[in-house]
Amino acid sequence: MLNYQKQQAEFAAFIRNPDKNTVSDQRIEPRRLKIYSELFFNNIEGFLSSGFPVLKSLMTEAQWLTMARDFFENYQCHSPYFLEISEEFLQYLQDDSRPIYTALPEIKPFMQELAHYEWLELAVDVNEAEFQAENGEALLAENLQVSAVVSELAVVAAYQWPVHKICSDFIPTQPAGQPVCLLVYRNRGDDVEFLESNAATFRLLELLKPQRGDEKMTVAAAIETFAGELQQPLENITAFAVDLLNQLHQLDIISHFE
Repeated sequence: MLNYQKQQAEFAAFIRNPDKNTVSDQRIEPRRLKIYSELFFNNIEGFLSSGFPVLKSLMTEAQWLTMARDFFENYQCHSPYFLEISEEFLQYLQDDSRPIYTALPEIKPFMQELAHYEWLELAVDVNEAEFQAENGEALLAENLQVSAVVSELAVVAAYQWPVHKICSDFIPTQPAGQPVCLLVYRNRGDDVEFLESNAATFRLLELLKPQRGDEKMTVAAAIETFAGELQQPLENITAFAVDLLNQLHQLDIISHFE
């Protein structure tokens, strides 16, 4: 290894953990390097604290700092962007052998899902997508040969645990009896909201939101497919689906009809 590469590796190791590593270059005062280490760590820990406040509230300060230090010292991030630190932290938590899982067995079962839910709120908040101007009728009425455009600022997610209810006063011991379906979205007022929903709503939105390369379904076609999957008469499902889509439009989950 070239000398400057060796120096860089030593600096990086020292900044990650000045208590375990040293710098061989005697011209550099360790006290000054330790200040840099504290600045870097405090920056990372600050992003984690703001991005995962519920997860942090389930730990003691010492446990939280130990986990943040382990992430800072031992995880190899793949993105240089600060806004992507939270996403990198999700990848860090995918390794079930992390020390924090041993230290906190009571929150281990739902830690990854809780972290994902908290990250999702941040991801929706910083998403640069914008609402299109209203196009067509404000509400869906008689004409079902239109497409309902699902907002790019709305994300659907299903969890085994009631992640939206977890807090220091409520630590579940068993998964929910059925999938916990949540819609996390940002409205036209730039407020991030969540909506507890159900699998039927998820499926209807899935039908209306085309996959890459697919053509948009009309509302009529989506409802017909939806009714067939539920094995219910079309006339029984149509009024329910139209009312649901109008409600989702009023919440800005459906951005517009076209």
